[in-house]
Amino acid sequence: MPRETMRLRLAFLLAAPFVLAAAFAADPLPTAKPQSVGMSAERLARIGEVLRADIDKGRLPGAVIAVARRGKLVYFQAFGYLDKDAGTKMTTDAIFSIASMTKPMVAVGALELYEHGLLQIDDPVSAYLPQFGKQQVAVLKSGGDGFDTVPALRQPTIMDLFRHTSGIIYGGRGTTAVHKLYPGGSSSVGGMTSQEVMDKLAGLPLLHQPGSTWDYGFGLDIMGAVIEKISGQSLGRYLEAQLWQPLGMADTGFSVPAEKTKRYARGFANDPDTGKPQFVLDLSKPLKFECGGGCAASTAGDYLRFAQMLLNGGQLGGQRVLGRKTVDYMLSNQLAPGVVNLIGNADPTRADMGFGLGLAVQTTPGIVRTAGSVGTFSWP
Repeated sequence: MPRETMRLRLAFLLAAPFVLAAAFAADPLPTAKPQSVGMSAERLARIGEVLRADIDKGRLPGAVIAVARRGKLVYFQAFGYLDKDAGTKMTTDAIFSIASMTKPMVAVGALELYEHGLLQIDDPVSAYLPQFGKQQVAVLKSGGDGFDTVPALRQPTIMDLFRHTSGIIYGGRGTTAVHKLYPGGSSSVGGMTSQEVMDKLAGLPLLHQPGSTWDYGFGLDIMGAVIEKISGQSLGRYLEAQLWQPLGMADTGFSVPAEKTKRYARGFANDPDTGKPQFVLDLSKPLKFECGGGCAASTAGDYLRFAQMLLNGGQLGGQRVLGRKTVDYMLSNQLAPGVVNLIGNADPTRADMGFGLGLAVQTTPGIVRTAGSVGTFSWP
């Protein structure tokens, strides 16, 4: 399938085709005039009009937008405030907590181990983390007030972790008795160690039979722990050596060093729509658990280089991270017919898309909620 665009979006910022929200001081890719790669400078300017309007209305503090096509950077601008309360203007080298955009990077890290024969896609998770070997599946009682358990028809596999079909869900995405047992999301377990998180998740009932249902959850967090087990390194050290350093992603990691905190973007304390307090993980403080599902920080420039590497079939600037066919495998739909697809519950704009290894994949120009091309891959 053609990899014409990559739409990667941080949840609190606007995105356009191949738009990355966060930032970078130097140009992350060679630059070009929009018209030289078939884009319109006038229409690109509409991005700024929309962002400035939302900033003026107090709906977001600020943003950095990077747009590239055919490997050339054609739009790279900062808007609004890095820290609205302090009155600090946004800059293009701003560092953001990137939440679930951590997941695709962890998927790439795991696929590097796959290429070396150290990780098998069909292996049960328990082959690497034994505590996941005897999981039960919940059967909800009428009304959702409680549940019984039955044995899993099979145990969750590495493939299930990649594509969110393990049955290990985020507690914050439902109200059933099973959801109430789970932590709300990846960033909510930062005070626990990796071992403590894995033991907790392994001791909870699955919401679905493994392989039966796409439902958003802790799959890539568990994958991060698998990477640590195989490599003998922390997830951050492994990704630094295998991914971030080769791609020149100098501002990406699981913490923001003290010397860089002046570039760390801050969200509003309260949700602008509801007025209720909102949580954004503070990565200026050390984490006990480098969660693969949502605990990294990065910039638009860094993430743009990561995205371009995938668009290039696994290499950038003479550095090969993955083989071309491995990237094709990653960016192909892995949801077999009959799998219940709840992607729309996680993000309505991606309803009815397929899912590869860590990223949604558009399989048809119609049905889905947003315009795009077959082969477009994304995650918000």
